[in-house]
Amino acid sequence: MTPPGLPVVLPGATIGIVGGGQLGRMLALDARRLGYGVVVLDPSSQAPAAQVADEHITAPLESAEGLAALAARADVITFEVEHTSLEGARAVEALRPVRPSPAVLAACQHRLREKTFLRDHGFPVAPWREAASPAALEAAARETGLPCLAKIPFTGYDGRGQARISTLDDLPAAVALGFDRGPLVIERYIPFAAELAVIVARGLRGERRTYPVVRTVHDEGILVEVSAPAQIAPAVAERARGLAESIATALDVIGVLAVEMFLLERGEILINELAPRPHNSGHYTINACRTSQFEQHLRAICGLPLGATDLLQPAAMVNLLGDRRGPARLVGVEEALREPGVSLHLYGKVESWPRRKLGHVTALGDEPEQALARARRAAAALRWEPVASSVRS
Repeated sequence: MTPPGLPVVLPGATIGIVGGGQLGRMLALDARRLGYGVVVLDPSSQAPAAQVADEHITAPLESAEGLAALAARADVITFEVEHTSLEGARAVEALRPVRPSPAVLAACQHRLREKTFLRDHGFPVAPWREAASPAALEAAARETGLPCLAKIPFTGYDGRGQARISTLDDLPAAVALGFDRGPLVIERYIPFAAELAVIVARGLRGERRTYPVVRTVHDEGILVEVSAPAQIAPAVAERARGLAESIATALDVIGVLAVEMFLLERGEILINELAPRPHNSGHYTINACRTSQFEQHLRAICGLPLGATDLLQPAAMVNLLGDRRGPARLVGVEEALREPGVSLHLYGKVESWPRRKLGHVTALGDEPEQALARARRAAAALRWEPVASSVRS
C-alpha cells in the first residue's frame, strides 16, 4: 500500500469511497476503467456503487469500525457524500490520504459553517442569520426580511429540511424543523433570473481546471435539468468561474468542487451551496467533455495531471425521478434512444420512491436549446412501471 503522505497514487492501487450512491457508482466505473481497485463503504447491501466495486463494506457512513476497515483496504479515501463523521475522517487521515480533507468536509457538510466560511472570505451570499430557538427564529426572520427560508444545518439536501416563511404565520412550520441538530439557518429568499453551477477541479499542487458554467433548474429543491453551456453574457460566465476557482483555493480543496449560484436580474451573483465531490450538475461531462467530472476527481485525489475540461458539444441533462414506491422497471427505452444524441444512464437502484433519482438522460446538440429539447423528449418517453411480485404456489 501507498504510505501516508505520498502524493501520487498510481493505477493498481485501491480507491476507498465513502458512500455507495450513484455518484460513488460513477466514480467506481471510471476508477476501474483507469485501472484502480475500488472498495465502497455504505450501509445498504444494494448500494449502486457496491454493484460495480471490488469490495463493499456494509456499515454506516459514520461508523468508526467501517471507516477503519476502509482505510485498511484503500490507498486513498474520498467521498461521494459529505455527511459522514468528521471524527472518523480525521482518525482515518492518520492512516491514509483523505481527499478532500476533513477540514473541507467540516466547512461544507454544515450550513452554518459553510455560510460562515463564505462570509468571512468575502464571497457574496444572501443575507442570513442563525436561530437556536423559536424566539430567535422570529427575530432572525424579521432581520433578514420576508420571504425567507429556514434550513436545518446538517443533512438537508434536495429541498429536504427546509421551510419557507412568507409571513410570520409560517413560523410554526419552521419551528417544526427542530433545533436538535443545531441552530437553523434563516436566509432571505432572493428572486433570481437563473440558477447556475460551476464545477472546478483542484489538484495536489494547487493546479485548477474549470468546467463551463451551466444553467440548472430545480423543482422543489431537486435538480431536474442542466444546460451546458449556460446562455449568459461572457462577462457573467467569467465572473462565475472566477468565484468558483477562488472558493476552491480558499478551501484548499483536492478533488472537484461544485458551486451552485444564483444569477440576479441586475447581473449580480450570489453563492448558494458548495459540494466538495462530483455533483448532479456535472453529469453531462460524461458525454460532453474531454474529461468527465468523475475521472477528473480521481485524477485530482491521486495526484495525476488534471484533464482538459473542453465542452466538445453543447449538452443537456434531465434527471429521471421515481414516481411510485416499490420495485419498478423502466419502459420506453427504445423510443427514448431513437432521439439523436441521447445517452441513458441508470443507477441500479432496486427500490423506487417518489422523486428519488433513479437515472438521467444526456443529449448533445448543435445548441444548448436543441440538446435540452432532445433530452426532454427522451425523458418524456420513459416511465417507471411497478414490478409485480412473483407468487409461488
